[in-house]
Amino acid sequence: MNLGANSVLFGGYDMATAFRCIKWAGYDGIEISAIDGMSEHLVLTRWLECAPEIKRLAAEHDLNLLAMEQPNQDAAIMERAMQAAVEIGIPIINCGPGGKKGDEASLQQSIESLGRLADRAAHYGVTLCVKAHVGCAMHDTVTTLQVLNEITSPAFGLDMDPSHIHRAGENPVDALRQVVSRVKHVHIRDCRGRQNGPGKPEEQANGRGEIDLLGYLRILHENNYTGPVDLEVIGAKEYPLERCCTIAAETRGHMQACLQALGARQT
Repeated sequence: MNLGANSVLFGGYDMATAFRCIKWAGYDGIEISAIDGMSEHLVLTRWLECAPEIKRLAAEHDLNLLAMEQPNQDAAIMERAMQAAVEIGIPIINCGPGGKKGDEASLQQSIESLGRLADRAAHYGVTLCVKAHVGCAMHDTVTTLQVLNEITSPAFGLDMDPSHIHRAGENPVDALRQVVSRVKHVHIRDCRGRQNGPGKPEEQANGRGEIDLLGYLRILHENNYTGPVDLEVIGAKEYPLERCCTIAAETRGHMQACLQALGARQT
């Protein structure tokens, strides 16, 4: 498994700072945030300007470019995201599921939209991943399986995030067992309670919440998952840099200890 961190944790700082701090925390790679209004380290309206700097920083800090997060299903925005991914060398684009929880018509619209985007991903040679998300049409294991059953493209996969499944009232370890064969990316963070939001940024650090993340990583290891496991912590945009770095380093240490206990990683 490749351990990474989404640059959204450093959304209040520039891209160079995000790269430097993620490397300092000991990660193998980075997920570039292109989230409009939250963290746009990759600005897709001028991605051609951003691309050389991202490639330079990745080489300078010896960080693998593991993924990009761009949640919007808008066709024009996603087209730019895929073009940028090809140029920069980012293999996975993580997208939001869209739609509305409990609305079957909305779920079908999301499936159709994601299916079209998966076709475009195949055209560009990248992988489109989507995760169950609180409040969206795809929000739990049942709706996740519906999406996976209808979109069979090899360019489409699941971005599994235990915190959203936990907040859907399910056991993330049990849920992962049902879908692990289609997982191509993991967003990882901890969570306390089953409220809509994941909690304060420091409570999202692995080991601070209620999720059995050791058990979660065990399922991935037992099923020979070798893809990215990217920390995704939101809400830290106003945090001092040292607090963001602490969250990153603490989570990296927790993941390392878990994987060593499982015999899945040495260093």
